[in-house]
Amino acid sequence: MTTAGDIMHRGAQWIPAHETLDRAAQLMRDLGVGALPISDQNERLCGMITDRDIVVDCVAMGHDPARVTAGDMAQGTPRWIDASADVSEVLREMEGNQIRRLPVIENKRLVGMISEADLAQHLTDDQIAEFAHGVYARSSTH
Repeated sequence: MTTAGDIMHRGAQWIPAHETLDRAAQLMRDLGVGALPISDQNERLCGMITDRDIVVDCVAMGHDPARVTAGDMAQGTPRWIDASADVSEVLREMEGNQIRRLPVIENKRLVGMISEADLAQHLTDDQIAEFAHGVYARSSTH
């Protein structure tokens, strides 16, 4: 059985909810990523922030990224997967919620992240096609 822990990339980092979006952008740049999980004061997942969120929902709206926090941007129920979950559960979670990045949690701690690139490296062509259809076909109709 291939698990989330098998296909994730390690080294994912939180951005604390109290940090500003300019700091989030700097951390994304330093890590070479386009998204960060947001943690609350107890280091528990409370949301996700993407580079697109910073541009569209902050900068383009005329807000100052040095004054808006990551926590201000956290919306909805954060999605995650346990490191021991089967890859079919990973696909179900990502397709069902139309998300392209999924934090991996083990013992209530962030241990990694699964991105589209991770899926491409570990899945069959049929699984990748199903994922792409599930995430992109439905999202284009909304």
